Amino acid sequence: MRGLEGHGASRSGTASSSAMIGVLPPFAVAPTYFRFPALAALAGRAAIGGQREVALATYVAARLAHDLLPDRELEPAVRQERAGAAKNWLASMMLPPQVKPAVIRLIEATSHDRAAAAPALRGMLAVSGSQLDGAGRLELEQLADALERP
Repeated sequence: MRGLEGHGASRSGTASSSAMIGVLPPFAVAPTYFRFPALAALAGRAAIGGQREVALATYVAARLAHDLLPDRELEPAVRQERAGAAKNWLASMMLPPQVKPAVIRLIEATSHDRAAAAPALRGMLAVSGSQLDGAGRLELEQLADALERP
């Protein structure tokens, strides 16, 4: 592989990023956007059970809370319906005993308003933070800050 480094190959024989085309072909699938990429990534890489269940539950609750922000705010009837469906889904999750009630409080708060959701989110973060990675905690803290803004 000697001498090919400048032509898109590295010493390991794989293509380098500098030689890749920057434009996707017209048939390519658009990249998927996740509102909370760190929580989604944690849920995807964690082993089944414990940490994955907590990551999924906090991800779902955070998405519901995110829809309370002014630029995304949903109608109250829609928020209530989504909160009810999320609580039904959460019933099937095996979460640590201190985490489940906190997630339920946040889900219920999302059917009301931002003022109710912010402290519920901080409460959920307080009991679930040890199961989340730093990037996931940061995403939730930033959401709580955004919910507290007037």
